[in-house]
Amino acid sequence: MAAAQLKPGRPPYVPRYVDIGINLADPIFRGVHRGTQRHPDDLDAVVRRAREVGCSKLMVTGSDFKSARDALKLADEYPGIVYATAGIHPCSSSSDPSAPIPAHQKPDPASHKHLVAVGEFGLDYDRLHYCNKAVQLHSFACQLDVAASLSPQLPLFLHCRAAHADFVSLLKASFGDGLERLERGAVVHSFTGTAEEMAELMDLGLYIGINGCSLKTEENCAVVKAVRLDRIMLETDGPWCEELAESNASSSLTREQQEPQKQPKKGQKKEPQVPERYKVVKKEKWEEGAMVKGRNEPCTIERVAKIVAAVKGVSVEELCEAAWGNSIKVFGLGEKG
Repeated sequence: MAAAQLKPGRPPYVPRYVDIGINLADPIFRGVHRGTQRHPDDLDAVVRRAREVGCSKLMVTGSDFKSARDALKLADEYPGIVYATAGIHPCSSSSDPSAPIPAHQKPDPASHKHLVAVGEFGLDYDRLHYCNKAVQLHSFACQLDVAASLSPQLPLFLHCRAAHADFVSLLKASFGDGLERLERGAVVHSFTGTAEEMAELMDLGLYIGINGCSLKTEENCAVVKAVRLDRIMLETDGPWCEELAESNASSSLTREQQEPQKQPKKGQKKEPQVPERYKVVKKEKWEEGAMVKGRNEPCTIERVAKIVAAVKGVSVEELCEAAWGNSIKVFGLGEKG
């Protein structure tokens, strides 16, 4: 679908974004790389750059008890901008599959006004070296029980890697075959599954979160192209998932969206070259106002949006407004739906 022509007198569209998955509590955003302080804390600059590109809402992922607490602290520091999730990532699940989640650890929506979702939690069979299936299944089931018991319910922020059948089965066990008891909805973030899996999730009423990991291969891009606009959300999953520079999405980019680049090797796709807005430096040469190489930031959501729009053949405005509306509808984030 071609971008709509601007009507006379209509101002240029200003994108607005929700980064539904940003690990802003990671120490790397405080200048700590692999346990060592390599440059000054520049979190304020990271948030400022996000806002400059139109990313005014940041959902900070809580993937274990510590990161969830840190995410809530960040939400207090940046009210109206930062919101938090709280859950146990499958790779961080308890090593004892017989130990249920303690009642006192249950998230309490009433006591945390910035807590907007239960998660990140789910199943990850690609990384069983971190946590075996039995542990993951138990942890996922326990957290689903917690989520279903909350009053009021919170939306779910879900993770699924190479575990679709078990993932859907456990969701249905907690919320009904049509997930009719899931009152606030859910997103399967950083989606990299198949088109068939994605279609089933959408048919169940779930949303699909797209980031750089969702755009690495031609197969990934074909799936992204098929995600309905009424089910799509955008994210960066920073400081990770900066695979856009190595993705095969560029075959869907227009000539104007690409910069001159080296000819690819035989059998390879050209890399997408959405221009960088900010200077990028190595951490050893950190300078104020610059992004750090290898540290994905929420401001790169505009690159995600431009590539996803090109892959889907829609305007950036159409994509952004759909993703914004879906995110606000599910998570609220202090906005009217």
